[in-house]
Amino acid sequence: MRFLVDQCLSPSFAEALSAAGHDVVHVRDRGLQRAADPEVLELANREDRILASADTDFGTILAQTSARGPSVVIFRRASARRPAEQAALLLANLAAVTEALDAGSVVVIEEARLRVRRLPIID
Repeated sequence: MRFLVDQCLSPSFAEALSAAGHDVVHVRDRGLQRAADPEVLELANREDRILASADTDFGTILAQTSARGPSVVIFRRASARRPAEQAALLLANLAAVTEALDAGSVVVIEEARLRVRRLPIID
């Protein structure tokens, strides 16, 4: 899979995903470590990448704009988790959410559960 890793997650997280065989870019690789959230979303969308972050604002932006992409993986309640553990958590659950991510979704990963919302989010 193709991922863009947001500034909220460590470059070590990106390296772990890359080591597992995924095409991964960290926002720092593009000089966008201080970019606004809409700019990061646009890069992920333009490059057909799944955005990985711990910033819940990305889900909010997608909901407010009724966007159909990009897919986003958000880590919740994981701020104390080490990058290798975050990567292992995503990799362990990736098979369960691959179809949803391919179709356009926001996937929230918590310690003991996954939540999936298909895009566009319309309430």
